[in-house]
Amino acid sequence: QVQLVESGGGLVQAGGSLRLSCAASGRTFSTYAMGWFRQAPRKEREFVAGISWSGDRTYYSNSVKGRFTISRDNAKNTVYLQMNSLKPEDTSVYYCAASVRVGVPAGKYEYDYWGQGTQVAVSS
Repeated sequence: QVQLVESGGGLVQAGGSLRLSCAASGRTFSTYAMGWFRQAPRKEREFVAGISWSGDRTYYSNSVKGRFTISRDNAKNTVYLQMNSLKPEDTSVYYCAASVRVGVPAGKYEYDYWGQGTQVAVSS
């Protein structure tokens, strides 16, 4: 089992940047694929980015491709989401998630563990 704690959210102006972090407990972090999701009020939780257990494969939603970068440091049990060129429509609660599945899962039901979320607000 793994516990996840996100940090790094906040308020930023459009065009700005934020870096989210997700710290994981447990010694098996490196065996999990990791993902970032987001959920805006009255909307479904949506996939943002994912990374394989080794970090050699990544996958992004079309809405963030070219602006966001997911990475991981298995020695620090941490996954990151670098968010550049932020837009007001990126405003959401961002969640970190871990999956036991191979590759880079993109569906929310493919993830087994979730953090509590961190709020990102982008002003215009």
